[in-house]
Amino acid sequence: MFRFEILKHDTGTGARLGRIHTAHGTVDTPAFMPVATQASVKALSPAEVESLGFEMVIVNAYHMYLRPGHKTIEKLGGLHKFMSWPRPITTDSGGFQVLSLSKTRKVKEEGIVFQSHLDGSSHVLTPEKCIEIQESLGVDIMMCLDECPPYPSTPEYMKKSVGLTTRWAKLCKEAQKKHDNALFGIVQGGVFPDLRRESAEGLTGIGFDGYSLGGLGIGEDSARTCEITESTLAHLPPEKPRYLMGIGKPGDIAQAVSAGVDLFDCVIPTRNARNGTLFTSHGKLVIKNARYAEDEGPIDDNCGCYTCGNFSRAYLRHLYMSKEILVLRLLTLHNLSYYGKLMTDIRESIARGGFSVLLNRVKSPGGKD
Repeated sequence: MFRFEILKHDTGTGARLGRIHTAHGTVDTPAFMPVATQASVKALSPAEVESLGFEMVIVNAYHMYLRPGHKTIEKLGGLHKFMSWPRPITTDSGGFQVLSLSKTRKVKEEGIVFQSHLDGSSHVLTPEKCIEIQESLGVDIMMCLDECPPYPSTPEYMKKSVGLTTRWAKLCKEAQKKHDNALFGIVQGGVFPDLRRESAEGLTGIGFDGYSLGGLGIGEDSARTCEITESTLAHLPPEKPRYLMGIGKPGDIAQAVSAGVDLFDCVIPTRNARNGTLFTSHGKLVIKNARYAEDEGPIDDNCGCYTCGNFSRAYLRHLYMSKEILVLRLLTLHNLSYYGKLMTDIRESIARGGFSVLLNRVKSPGGKD
């Protein structure tokens, strides 16, 4: 059922317009996936997320495994029904969360031994278990189990890690039983181009429905992220979708699209909203700043979202300083509306042959708060 088609290539850059076909509908690419960590995009309903133009979300397999349990979700009809999201869903492998959330973990040949961040219980996440979890959830795009080493890591450690991730990827593919679900391999290798090439070639030798670039945006600067992304894409099959994991700054997204990336996800728009930082056509705006205490204008006069159409900066600042729950919803609505429009503008600019103009505009917004 899974199929990816390229509709148009941009003239002058590597950007491409595409479409992903899944059992739960299509996704126009380049696309951004809002993060629904606990099967929920924080502060918004599924209908609101869909209304902002998003066609796919990403859910955290690690969290679904620990709570409420993948078998429970399977008994309840699968993840789509469980969270009332009718469109495509991607899940990650859980490898990154084991790294970031577990204080006690051991990476072994057979998998990752870790303690739950919820109750301290011990678990072993193997490649086979990783696929079992994601297939039980019934998602559209699954990720292979990978090791995501911290930044910085030595070349010696990273080389061993790449070898382990490749061996796990092979076991993941062999464990796959439901082929309506797409399976992506995750390219690792840190900031070392030769190891990125080795990882990409090892995964393409196995053969996957798409390829993800993991282990970026965790400490290196944006220029290095872009450099590694572009060099790695040269070693991936152009007819397959490419997914840059965890990268979410608007300028970085546009730069990665110009290199040929099709999918993105990041907590930046939703987390920044909850922290009072907003994305606008003029740059970032920090709503708690005193300068907005009597400002009658909207967050962004170029934005048509519900928040900008109905509420002033002064009111939103009041809600934020008063710690009112409503502000979390209103600011999240705005930030995700910004991202939805950003991706629509990117796709439309590629379609009409004007992506380079948009790239320069996004990389250099009109101003900063």
